[in-house]
Amino acid sequence: MSDTQTHLPEDENQIISLRRGKLNNIRQTQIAYPNDFRRDAFAKELHEQYEQFDKETLEQKAIHVKVAGRMMLKREMGKASFATLQDITGQIQLYINNQGVGEQTHEEFKHWDLGDIIAAEGTVFKTNKGELSIKVTQLRLLTKSIRPLPDKHHGLSDQEQRYRQRYADLIMNEHTRDTFIKRSNIIQTVRNYMVNEHYLEVETPMMHPIPGGATAKPFQTHHNALDMPLFLRIAPELYLKRLIVGGLERVFEVNRSFRNEGVSTRHNPEFTMIEFYEAYSDYNRMMQMAEGIIRTCAQEVCGTTTIIYNDKEVDLGKPFEQLTIIEAIQKYNPQYQLSDLHNEEWLTHEIKKLGGKLPPSKGLGSLQLALFEECAETKLWNPTFIVDYPIEVSPLARASDSKEGLTERFELFVVGRELANGYSELNDPEDQAARFQAQVQQKDAGDDEAMHFDADYIRAMEYGMPPTGGCGIGIDRLVMLLTNSPTIRDVILFPHMRPE
Repeated sequence: MSDTQTHLPEDENQIISLRRGKLNNIRQTQIAYPNDFRRDAFAKELHEQYEQFDKETLEQKAIHVKVAGRMMLKREMGKASFATLQDITGQIQLYINNQGVGEQTHEEFKHWDLGDIIAAEGTVFKTNKGELSIKVTQLRLLTKSIRPLPDKHHGLSDQEQRYRQRYADLIMNEHTRDTFIKRSNIIQTVRNYMVNEHYLEVETPMMHPIPGGATAKPFQTHHNALDMPLFLRIAPELYLKRLIVGGLERVFEVNRSFRNEGVSTRHNPEFTMIEFYEAYSDYNRMMQMAEGIIRTCAQEVCGTTTIIYNDKEVDLGKPFEQLTIIEAIQKYNPQYQLSDLHNEEWLTHEIKKLGGKLPPSKGLGSLQLALFEECAETKLWNPTFIVDYPIEVSPLARASDSKEGLTERFELFVVGRELANGYSELNDPEDQAARFQAQVQQKDAGDDEAMHFDADYIRAMEYGMPPTGGCGIGIDRLVMLLTNSPTIRDVILFPHMRPE
């Protein structure tokens, strides 16, 4: 007996043993796992096409279909039986009797189990109660389910079990299936939007000799043949901007990135985002793009730009608000004086008082940002661009020509969470080299998330990078928003978990 079986409840072990016995009997007389059936219809399509017709009309039409899926319900009523078949689109009822499938097949069906994958051919009809069904003429067992399905009401109530056994969660929970279908549709909508804006989809390396493009702690591995360390990418940014240098003037990548950081409702070590870069543009154009992408996804996938998240309305249809860090702090904390918000000593004391961490990079701007994160960030419910970030926390962003110490950078917040980050790209190679050097000094001082010095990226910039805007949007967080999911684990098929 396998390890997984030894920990099962006794009754579940007995069920598995009985089902193995049934499988063994099947093996004696026929191919146990056949693969020669091809369906021509899906449950949802059948409901959409034929629900409108009455019983008599369907009988006259005699529509013949072939369906397949998992048996979720089963009722035996004397000479007739009913089964509910579930495929990726939904459920359809099967009506089975001796006259349709023959006495032997009907008797075999009575010994099949919930969870078995079956195939059926027959005609579409409506029962006396008006339920659209299939009157089965051919019935086959395609896959014997050895392990019983979880109890519909109790078996998957444990959230951790749902994440660990996503396959069972998908079988049992329509909401889970719908979430991941929407996730796929969201990503496709993003791709379509980018292509319509004349962007080129590209692929860049996932293993980097130097981690870069973000301030984060990377995962490290080793390449044996080259005998060199490699890092799983924390962002594709520096490679995408190399492509801008090379003349691919509008590029995007739907990418998997990896950061060796804590796990929370908003963070998973492996996550998905879209990053895009456009030559001859700036952070204002990037805000326009981010707003357009999010609004279009809402309209396409949810059918509306006014959505509900955590029982509260979010309006994605109105123009997104713009505030500076100081403006956001004062909007939600009018008790703060403007003079205090420019006093490093006062800021340090206030951050500590609120229980926040002091930033690793020193400077007035860093302290203002840290206070914003403690007292204003979570209050940004409807979409809000926070603009003009300090240079010391924006090592890749272009410095403002008119606002000393600030960059042309934004972060987009919705429902109190960061959803996007973008800026006018720094394209001065000497300034970039100096910023990298400052990051190296922070790393030497103990900041694990500070950047390395990327000499090849500087070399690329020295060929000349046009003025460029860039942006990254968290796909997982966008899916959370548009599916009303409280945690990132709800929108990642296989989230990282501690070992069982």
